[in-house]
Amino acid sequence: MSHAILDLLNQVMSSPWLYLALFALALLDGFFPIVPAETSVITAGVFAASTGEPTLWLVMVVAALGAFAGDHISYAIGGKAGRRLRGKKTYAWAQQALAERGGLLLVVARYIPGGRTAATLTMGAVRYPRRSFAFFDAIAAGSWAVYSALIGFFGGMAFENDPIRGLLLGLGIAVSITVLVEVVRWVRKRRSQGSHRALVAAAQGAQGDS
Repeated sequence: MSHAILDLLNQVMSSPWLYLALFALALLDGFFPIVPAETSVITAGVFAASTGEPTLWLVMVVAALGAFAGDHISYAIGGKAGRRLRGKKTYAWAQQALAERGGLLLVVARYIPGGRTAATLTMGAVRYPRRSFAFFDAIAAGSWAVYSALIGFFGGMAFENDPIRGLLLGLGIAVSITVLVEVVRWVRKRRSQGSHRALVAAAQGAQGDS
């Protein structure tokens, strides 16, 4: 069974149509997050190290371009949907938060499945400046493509004669990093909420004393 899967993957990875498929998957992942774009790029990286096909730098380029295009489609969708949100308190809050740290948020969210779509939709909804969005999204999409391909590549190098194990290692590393990012984000959120509650309690105590 594993030999049949390996033969099929070898055929796919050596096909010139692979690059178009990677571009399409990365594009769709920008606004349809259940598409396995990251897994596909990691797999291509594994086979680039194990068999020499596909070409690693081309994998990075097409994945980055696809992600960049998909994020802009998501931004445009958010822009249309955002018309119904304008004037609400949540809209004003999101607009201010993105104005302060929108670029960093976009880059970090690119590494969180589902988070990237939420970030780009919101930026479109609040009309985050398109020029700034394009600049930071180029960094986000490019770094994501390099990161995903290199994780696969190093996994393939570790198990050069066993691409399946290399793929499992690459996916394991990617999942571990995603979980770590989510844990750090959750801890920071909890600390922020704790600080906010402490400030509110202090303010209420001061009012009571007066």
